Amino acid sequence: MSGGRQVYIDDSPGETRGIIEGERGFEQILIQREADDPGQRLGAVSVGRVTRIEPGLGGAFVDLGAAEGFLPLKRDAGLHVGQKIEVEVVAEPREAKGATLKMLGAAEGEARLIRPGPGVAEWLDRFAPGLAPVTGRAAIEAGWAAIEDAETPAMPGGGPDVAVERTRAMITVDIDQPPLPGKGLNARDRQRANQEGLRLAARLIRLRRWGGLVAVDLLGAGHDGAQITAAARTAFGADPAIAYGPVNRFGVLQLVLPWRFTPLEELISPRVESAAIDAARKLNHALLADTASARIAVRCHGDIAKAAAPLVARLGPRAHVLADDSLPTTRVILE
Repeated sequence: MSGGRQVYIDDSPGETRGIIEGERGFEQILIQREADDPGQRLGAVSVGRVTRIEPGLGGAFVDLGAAEGFLPLKRDAGLHVGQKIEVEVVAEPREAKGATLKMLGAAEGEARLIRPGPGVAEWLDRFAPGLAPVTGRAAIEAGWAAIEDAETPAMPGGGPDVAVERTRAMITVDIDQPPLPGKGLNARDRQRANQEGLRLAARLIRLRRWGGLVAVDLLGAGHDGAQITAAARTAFGADPAIAYGPVNRFGVLQLVLPWRFTPLEELISPRVESAAIDAARKLNHALLADTASARIAVRCHGDIAKAAAPLVARLGPRAHVLADDSLPTTRVILE
């Protein structure tokens, strides 16, 4: 692992995953599906047509051709309905909302995609330049491990207990540190716990691909505000799009993180499309692990099998899919 980091690319049928792993755990999960609209991926540039302006929402809706995005506007933007503009996606769709856009300038012609957003390999090169990605079985396993880490992170022994949750309004982080038997927590212990807690929280929020308002309930009271802010900047980064607030009198630090990628939980939700890709990925892993068997099949519910069939066909003549409606949609069997 060069420099304490490793990157992986799992290019399974239907979906590509990119994983960044650091010395202290997984750092980033990148996911792109073949069925996704490339015009709504982060970084995509399109010609759009303004369809309506909503002063109450502080922006305008823009027809991108295959979908609609939202363009935040200042009061003096001077746009009008029907105007053609060039826009870039700065935040992918989430929670039934379309992509968030940034205006690049005036444009002409029909609404259309000019340039798709970067692929997974390009994002990996941006986030972890110079590292050659691992592929194959190890990449599939890294993807599974990273998602498990994002959903049920293991707290380091002897370290702080960190809880990270998201509502529609905000992300809440609670940092706690159970005292060691027979020993209380002094100021240095609390400082160390808050620094480590901020690092863990930042890693989990990044893994889950979240943004928005973050409220961190720090351990203890009487915090050194400058010290806490410096620790937060070290944990969350110096991205100019991140806004850091002061520590208030209740011991809560607030910051705002930019939304960029679709949240992880929306991509791995138990829908037919996700289940079909997951079945094909598990079969792909089995084929890579067993190169001697002439035939390996994945058995799953009929709806999943139907959706997975074209993906499985791309794995070669040894790969097969079997429909079995007696199985729940959440279960697959390799045989």
